[in-house]
Amino acid sequence: MGAKSKPAHAILSASSSHRWLNCPPSALLCADREDMGSSFAREGTDAHALCEYKVRRLLGENAESPVENLTYYDAEMEECAEDYAAYISELIADAKKHCSDPIILVEQRLDFSEYVPDGFGTGDCVVVADDTLEIVDFKYGKGVEVSAVNNPQMMLYALGALTLFDSLYDITQVSMTIFQPRLNNLSNSIISKSELLEWAANTLKPAAARAAKGDGEFRSGDWCRFCKVKAECRKRAEANLELAKLDFAQPATLGNTEIADILKKADSLAAWAADIKEYALNQAKKGVKFDGFKLVEGKSNRKYLDEAAAAKLVEAAGFDPYDKTIKGITSMEKLLGKKRFLEILSEYVVKPKGKPTLVPDTDKRLAINAAAEDFKEG
Repeated sequence: MGAKSKPAHAILSASSSHRWLNCPPSALLCADREDMGSSFAREGTDAHALCEYKVRRLLGENAESPVENLTYYDAEMEECAEDYAAYISELIADAKKHCSDPIILVEQRLDFSEYVPDGFGTGDCVVVADDTLEIVDFKYGKGVEVSAVNNPQMMLYALGALTLFDSLYDITQVSMTIFQPRLNNLSNSIISKSELLEWAANTLKPAAARAAKGDGEFRSGDWCRFCKVKAECRKRAEANLELAKLDFAQPATLGNTEIADILKKADSLAAWAADIKEYALNQAKKGVKFDGFKLVEGKSNRKYLDEAAAAKLVEAAGFDPYDKTIKGITSMEKLLGKKRFLEILSEYVVKPKGKPTLVPDTDKRLAINAAAEDFKEG
């Protein structure tokens, strides 16, 4: 019999490590569920393929452009990939200043099974230069800003890279970078090799062992966001139902401290409720019945069966069927290009102040004066 092939996706993957480190039993629970994917995930896959091509060309490899096979390719994706390749180019140039022959790996499979059962992942870009190991991860998403600080996914990649190169280079530190262009986010964190190995031995390995067996306690938190069973999870339900017991009908009776506590959890509660509704709808479409609810046809808007034919008929009747409007700022910038856009329209584009929004103190935006006249309605 031939050797058993390795699975295409690790149960204890690096990308899901934030979840299974905090909620070990979720790993096996999610492993049994089909990965439905999403348009955002497929868009990210396209962007990664383009980035890989750009960097391989940068390295002098005879790579073939994937553009014609990319469903979500557009000017924004092209610009983001170019910016990523430029960043990698700078990183390589800096590495060569203190290392004559740095190693650069693109889309490298990294094995960290020494600490995580059957654990492996793919590093977008790895640069090894004498005493420093560079790990770069490209994020195309723009829903959540990702930090490299204490990022377990990046730390797992680093452990995988150390397994490959620690015996060849005298590596003393690891530099981890998240490159997230659509949010203008370039997050970097540096950790010593000794700190990384201490975390691997004392935190990672025990948690991974529990997760691999389905042991440990279920816990809810921000790591539930991409969990496949987030809508059905009893622990998440218990946490949110506990909050829902508070009397929201009379917020004036709550003290500021109580309101602040609710604000910290309100987004989680709203997200949980939305996940429950989406799950129930999908189940109802499959014929599942929920007491007190029924599946009905939602509201819809009228539309033309054939817009071109409709326009011709209206023109024949003596009317102009078209509305002429100027392109939006983003579309216009894509049309002209950033440089030309600024040359032509810089004096005619303004950015009004945004509507005041209440966010946690950890948000990077500057606080505004609550009594400022600028936000009073005229």
